[in-house]
Amino acid sequence: MESRPANQPLDQRAQILLKTLVERYIADGQPVGSRALSRSSGLELSPATIRNVMADLEEFGLVTSPHTSAGRVPTAKGYRLFVDSLLTVQPLQQAQLMELEHHLQPDQPQRVISAASHLLSELTRFAGVVVTARKEATRIRQLEFVGLSERRILLIIVTQNGDVQNRILLTQRPYTGDELVRATNFLNQNFAGLEFDEIRERVRAELVQLREDMSELMSAAITAGQDAISETSASSYVLSGERNLLEVEDLSSNMARLRDLFRLFEHKTGLLQLLEVSRDAQGVQIFIGGESGIASLDDCTVVTAPYKVDGQVVGSLGVIGPTRMAYERVIPIVDITARLLSSALTPQN
Repeated sequence: MESRPANQPLDQRAQILLKTLVERYIADGQPVGSRALSRSSGLELSPATIRNVMADLEEFGLVTSPHTSAGRVPTAKGYRLFVDSLLTVQPLQQAQLMELEHHLQPDQPQRVISAASHLLSELTRFAGVVVTARKEATRIRQLEFVGLSERRILLIIVTQNGDVQNRILLTQRPYTGDELVRATNFLNQNFAGLEFDEIRERVRAELVQLREDMSELMSAAITAGQDAISETSASSYVLSGERNLLEVEDLSSNMARLRDLFRLFEHKTGLLQLLEVSRDAQGVQIFIGGESGIASLDDCTVVTAPYKVDGQVVGSLGVIGPTRMAYERVIPIVDITARLLSSALTPQN
């Protein structure tokens, strides 16, 4: 797990009190007062001494006092120090490990990925997500232009793996049937077997061979074709258990923020960018609150880990829940699920 050093070193007494406060708050969801800390920490300290330490922790930005209570709760910075330096991770229960191993056996990749997402959600009671592997670059077998009306042309794209994509092109001028045939032949004779990125580069040089008024059609076709292929080859993700978050009091108490979170799930792009970051990381990554850089996740923690096929990282998975989560349980669930998914997706010799 990546370590992020605390900005302010704490002595052992302050560390124990912070650890106790975070654990009590995660368990109970209530601000933790000095008397509770005195009972739970195992330290022989007077209430006045504990209050002084709490004041220091508050000054460091590690805890804060809700206006309705004399007790304190951890901040995102406090959770971060707890996770990096004070957390005692619990090994997975045998029943949970057996369930993961049972459902993550070598099988159809899409079924295993869906099973991993479902298990992450089921075992944590939060939302589980698995980013699917990016598809290999798509090469073109054939392109064809079909006139629909004066300025509407159907572009048909056939890839080398047999997928067919259609796009409507709106042009500045009408094109005759002969012109569309000539443009079709030109593209297929010169660019079959290439990716659209390669086609785009070559067309810039080749267009001088065509009449000037054909360049618009070619440029439109390449842009539309590249967009179509990108949609089918880009990473996506399988999300399970997002409705669990409706039952999390820390999130459901702010319906506006919860709606923003579900909007993030629906549009995918921002969450995908965050999960893509963890593809390049070693092991478990934890994004607490604002660390994600996504406003909709300011009240959430995202715990992620990459998974591999044949030793190469191809995607990532994770859990999305409130900042007040049982990190000692969630982290090993994410870690072991990533390992088992890697094993299930790697062909057995």
